[in-house]
Amino acid sequence: MNNLSNNLFSSHFSHIYVETALRNSASVLRILDKFPTANVIEIPHYKDIFCRSQQNFCMQKKSPKLILAKKEGTLIYPGAPVCQDFGNKHFYYTSNVMNCIYDCEYCYLQGMYSSGNVTVFVNLEDFFLEIELLLQKHPVYLCISYDTDLLALEGILGYCEKWIAFAKKHKDLTIEIRTKSANTGALTALEPSDNVIFAWTLSPDFVSSHFEHKTPSLNQRLKSIKVLTEKGHRVRLCFDPIIYHDTWKESYSAFITAVFSHVPTDAVRDISLGVFRVSKDYLKRMRKQRKDSLVLAYPYEMKAGVYQYKEQLEREMTAFMLKHLTNHVPESIIFQWKECPNESNAGN
Repeated sequence: MNNLSNNLFSSHFSHIYVETALRNSASVLRILDKFPTANVIEIPHYKDIFCRSQQNFCMQKKSPKLILAKKEGTLIYPGAPVCQDFGNKHFYYTSNVMNCIYDCEYCYLQGMYSSGNVTVFVNLEDFFLEIELLLQKHPVYLCISYDTDLLALEGILGYCEKWIAFAKKHKDLTIEIRTKSANTGALTALEPSDNVIFAWTLSPDFVSSHFEHKTPSLNQRLKSIKVLTEKGHRVRLCFDPIIYHDTWKESYSAFITAVFSHVPTDAVRDISLGVFRVSKDYLKRMRKQRKDSLVLAYPYEMKAGVYQYKEQLEREMTAFMLKHLTNHVPESIIFQWKECPNESNAGN
């Protein structure tokens, strides 16, 4: 784990809640070994802590606690309509971890969860079994890092490495690992694979410094991408969400130039492009949590239950990004988010 992650975790996980039935399981003990000074508290069920009422998400994000649990019921879900499927018919996502160690102001998680604490499900083999059942029916495109940043937690969990090993045994499974992390040290020895996609969310310095709290800088993320591309990996670049601000044109123009001065175009598998959007229910809760957030206070327009920029501004921002991106890559590898007018219950 790099120094950034060490500094970040020093203020995290002073208390670790463990479901009693799992207290002596090998997977739990491996994680607890990473935090020898933490206070370990047994609980009957993770929801007793994670789903309590009257929690303050933002306050908890300042010093989140860790919850170790077993996930039961459905483990694999159909992809949400506000998320891009990149042309994959059988698009799914899964949540091995609920919540993220980063603290982005625009993140939908604060609208979805009442808690700012991090819950890790340790029964990873059950997730693998459910995927294998799906694979008996059809190929699967699976996003494993939507409701957290798995790569940022790799030094604690090692889940990315386990998912990659699993994917290599199943040629009809493609996994996407989306991240803002700079923590690639554990992955540099991995061989490139066509069915494992590392996807970096990238933002201009203005956006990352003002709205993406606790995240690595743009330069740190680009250095991490370079490490993997030099090993032969092709990466997905996610310019999503695009965030409006007074100098957005200058910011994004310089940003795109910086990105492609670090990332060889032949190492880019494809690109995700989308403006900020979030479901109406989530935004309502997010605004209650962050009353002083400029990005959340913006007067968005609601269409089909999804808040987004007004159509004229959205088109202008998308066209601007396309113009600058196609100076570097063909438009055929740029996937744009498209509004789904009949879907309203979705998060970004």
